[in-house]
Amino acid sequence: MTPALQATLLNLPDRPGVYLMKDDRGQVLYVGKAQSLRSRVRSYWQKQVGAPLEGHRIRSVVDRIVEVDYTIVDSVSEALLLENTLIKRYKPRFNVRLKDDKSYPYIKITLADDFPRVERTRKLVKDGSRYFGPYASASSVDESTNLIRRLFPFRTCTIEIREGERALQRPCLLYHIKRCQAPCIEAIDAATYREDIAQIEAFLDGRQETVVQGLEGQMTEAAERLEFERAAGLRDKIRAIERTMEAQKMAAFARTELDLIGFAREDNQAAVQLFAVRHGKLIGRDVYLLDALREASDEEVLASFVGQFYGRATSVPPEVNVPVPLPNVAELEAFLATRRGTRVRIAVPRRGEKRELMALATRNAGESLAREHARWLADHGRTQEALAELAAALGIPEAPGRIECYDISNFGGSQSVGSMVVFEEGRPRTGEYRRFRIKSVQGPNDYASHQEVLRRRFHRARTGQEGSEEELRWRLPDLVIIDGGRGQVSAAVETLAELGLADLPLAGLAKEREELFLPDRQEPVLLAPTSPALYLVQRLRDEAHRFAIAYHRDLRSKAAVRSAFDVLPGVGPKRRRALLRVFGSAKRVREAPVEQIAAVPGIGPALAARIKATLNA
Repeated sequence: MTPALQATLLNLPDRPGVYLMKDDRGQVLYVGKAQSLRSRVRSYWQKQVGAPLEGHRIRSVVDRIVEVDYTIVDSVSEALLLENTLIKRYKPRFNVRLKDDKSYPYIKITLADDFPRVERTRKLVKDGSRYFGPYASASSVDESTNLIRRLFPFRTCTIEIREGERALQRPCLLYHIKRCQAPCIEAIDAATYREDIAQIEAFLDGRQETVVQGLEGQMTEAAERLEFERAAGLRDKIRAIERTMEAQKMAAFARTELDLIGFAREDNQAAVQLFAVRHGKLIGRDVYLLDALREASDEEVLASFVGQFYGRATSVPPEVNVPVPLPNVAELEAFLATRRGTRVRIAVPRRGEKRELMALATRNAGESLAREHARWLADHGRTQEALAELAAALGIPEAPGRIECYDISNFGGSQSVGSMVVFEEGRPRTGEYRRFRIKSVQGPNDYASHQEVLRRRFHRARTGQEGSEEELRWRLPDLVIIDGGRGQVSAAVETLAELGLADLPLAGLAKEREELFLPDRQEPVLLAPTSPALYLVQRLRDEAHRFAIAYHRDLRSKAAVRSAFDVLPGVGPKRRRALLRVFGSAKRVREAPVEQIAAVPGIGPALAARIKATLNA
């Protein structure tokens, strides 16, 4: 134990908080929470029985821990929220964590707009919108939004529409096929539109009976006014909702509001089948996969899921059913009560309908995990073989778990950009890809551009500093691959040495003969043409190249459109502002049909045609 670590342990406060355990490279190994930081953290270095559940797992690597950071909070509920945020940020190896939880989608209703939209999003922003989720996949969101679009038409465009203002002269195709009520041409007033949005909220909340009652009243009123076509449309809508309700009721056993969690586990993977029952109907049944070390108990894995999932969920029911008793259940209930605003109970169903539903959820979780495991086995063997072969070829002691690959793209030396792609255990981690706009290099200088990118990525990633700021949240890689030959490798070695990372494994992949250049070898490494390792590094290089080219193309396109937009014939500052107010960007003006451009006040058909021709030239 280092003197600095000893001093930290001696001065830990007896207060609630969150702690981060780091190794000598600054990599976060474990994130935990505690009612008392002093007693919890010290227990990892004590041998007596009664240490926390995860202590038995962390003790196996306690010799690798050289630093403990901690943050004091006011309550265990706050500690749970902060712990979830830090697990998502650092992805510590020894924590149970939701797979790709940051990418889970939500349904968002933009209530701050005069005419709200219903859309899919992956970000929770406090902008006055209402969110439903998280959903397990984008397809689950699309299925729900397609259903409500058929029942309650709503606008999907992003043009600015204000109450009492006509944004366009003509509506789009969605209005004519009855998928939008066209507030853009004032075909519906804001109050009536809001009534439909309120019905969508009730439908997503599981309150379909309330929606049906309202629609039945409207249908009766329409029939009394002899508006038989409208009454027939409302009747069809009611029947569609009732069919949905019947399908949901078939699987629901308890007329209550609860979430029921089925659980299955195999090796270092776990699956949770979550049944969301609202008002006696099963409104959601999603599967979530978790990374869980073999040493972690089922109770610990489930408790981690509850904390991480409900830390991001937009709806917390009054009751959560789990298959086994959870550790620190009082802390979790207090946390959920904070999220809901009223008391929440975590229970293990022992008999009756809830027990039957739990058995069904558990079977579903087991089947989902079996399917995932079968897919994983199909390529895991080849991936592990490729990583082991690559480590042997490059002289690395262990198969690289995390590989980062860098590429540079430019067009005649202009708009130079760099890309960083990340593979973990041989699989792409697209959420951790990064792109860089080259700032300090003029002209087509590949070496200097690589140096700038590496410097910006690693400039503070020294021991004890990694993770302190936005760009430092990424783990240090086990291997860095540069797209290029010996010159690029030499430039990279110089930069990494300057940053104190000279021991970081590095290789350059040249395109001509697919050679791997290493800093300390004169001769390049040639992998066999049929080698799994060669296929892996080619995938890395191609992915980095694709990501860089896509960014470069996007920058060129935006620059070209913006340049042409600034010199449109017959369009001065006032008309340019009007176009941007309606379409939001020059790119959307270019993509819009002539009719929509002509509908902008002050433009007209002739000028719209000239604008379209200029932007598409």
